[in-house]
Amino acid sequence: MSLSDTLARVDADLAAGRVPMARQRLRGLVSSFPYDLTLRRRLAEVYRLYGDAAEAGRWMYLEEDRREDETAAFEERYGSAARRMKALAWWGPEALAATAFAEGRLAAVRTARAGELGRPVDWDDPASYEERWDEGLPPDERSWTLAGVLVGGACVVGVLLNLGVWVVGLVAIAD
Repeated sequence: MSLSDTLARVDADLAAGRVPMARQRLRGLVSSFPYDLTLRRRLAEVYRLYGDAAEAGRWMYLEEDRREDETAAFEERYGSAARRMKALAWWGPEALAATAFAEGRLAAVRTARAGELGRPVDWDDPASYEERWDEGLPPDERSWTLAGVLVGGACVVGVLLNLGVWVVGLVAIAD
């Protein structure tokens, strides 16, 4: 289906009150055409219908006339540069952005993530910028320790023993 056909369906969905379907179609279009700021703007408008400022801010993030409250909500929900990179769903070099403002915003997010990691990151390689589960923890808390494993194991044993006592008590009551 062509871009214009899909947009006509989006318009029909919105006119018929099928907002979730319109949102789904627009998300697909943004995924297929990440450089088209008009599609991102339309998706932000749909999220405004839901009253979701963070998602509206997400899709207007590359626009100069974005709303500051939505931008702040987006930045709060996607608190790290890694999460913002993923949320922006951009592929390719920033130079493909339709405006200098969008190019600058993309470069700022990528640069922030590269600074956090201390190495270059690339929009085309999500593995280069993804956030690890233990990111932000002090180095001594990032890996398993023998003490941590022993304490965890003791907790499991304690729970199992308590469960066994509980089952034995129920069996005694039933007799």
